[in-house]
Amino acid sequence: MSLRSVIAGCGGHLPSNVLDNAALAAKFGLDTSDEWIRERSGICQRHLAGPDDTATSLGAEAARRALAQAGIDPSEVDGIICATSTPDNAFPSTGAHIQAALGVKKGFAFDVSAACTGFIYALSVGDAMIRAGQARCVLVIGAEVYSRILDWSDRSTCVLFGDGAGAVVLRAEDEPGDRGVLSTHLHADGSQAGILYVEGTTGPLKMAGNLVFRQAVNKLSAVVDEALAANKVEKADVKWLVPHQANIRIIDAMGRKLGLSPDRVVKTVDRHANTSAASVPLALAEAVGDGRIRPGDLVLLEAIGGGLTWGAALVRF
Repeated sequence: MSLRSVIAGCGGHLPSNVLDNAALAAKFGLDTSDEWIRERSGICQRHLAGPDDTATSLGAEAARRALAQAGIDPSEVDGIICATSTPDNAFPSTGAHIQAALGVKKGFAFDVSAACTGFIYALSVGDAMIRAGQARCVLVIGAEVYSRILDWSDRSTCVLFGDGAGAVVLRAEDEPGDRGVLSTHLHADGSQAGILYVEGTTGPLKMAGNLVFRQAVNKLSAVVDEALAANKVEKADVKWLVPHQANIRIIDAMGRKLGLSPDRVVKTVDRHANTSAASVPLALAEAVGDGRIRPGDLVLLEAIGGGLTWGAALVRF
């Protein structure tokens, strides 16, 4: 018997509060402009959490939408893994709060902290637990409220981030054929911690943008090659790239590396900004929901974040 985890459903949720670049600059008195932000990041707007929005509320709604798309009742969920760098509490975990919000009565719930790579890390853990027979249905969620750890006077960082949540339902299939999570590849380099970090536990976020950019291009290129080689597939076999939505220049560079036309790279950075661990599942939910990603498509997911952490996953839908 060949046991593999497949992505049975995807969901995303964004706060209702939207600020475009001009409105953001005006609200916080920033010495910047729409043109400056667009040229350097590709970002036009972002969603910011309101007073009643939390990592739990955003993550729970994304999870509900993923379960609905999968046609799975919360009673069937064996566990919840939530990737977040902005939990509502030190403990209990955001995953546990989401479990309660969904009315899930069994199994496990915990958080994974790997900054912007968090969803890839969480997906890897969920996939491994299913392959090991510890669960048959796992919710994997990325939920972030970065607006609460930003220095709103620092134009080099605060314009880059947004809030939101994305989720997938991982379900065990005994005879998946060539479908499912084919492999995941995780890395970290703690010696680079100083180029992207949050001071203490509440912020603000600090980033050396140029150094992060150089690390991102090199490390993402290497982990993409690693994922392709592990599965003995060629770049031309990849139908879609769903990258971490940090910067349009990094996204475009990775698309060119794979030889993909721009319309085969899922991009939400212009509308969502960088939602950290939520960015990959949000982009995935959008592309699955609008019909771009279809059964049989080979999809490459990748991300890099503070730690430094980076990783990739190859998935056949």
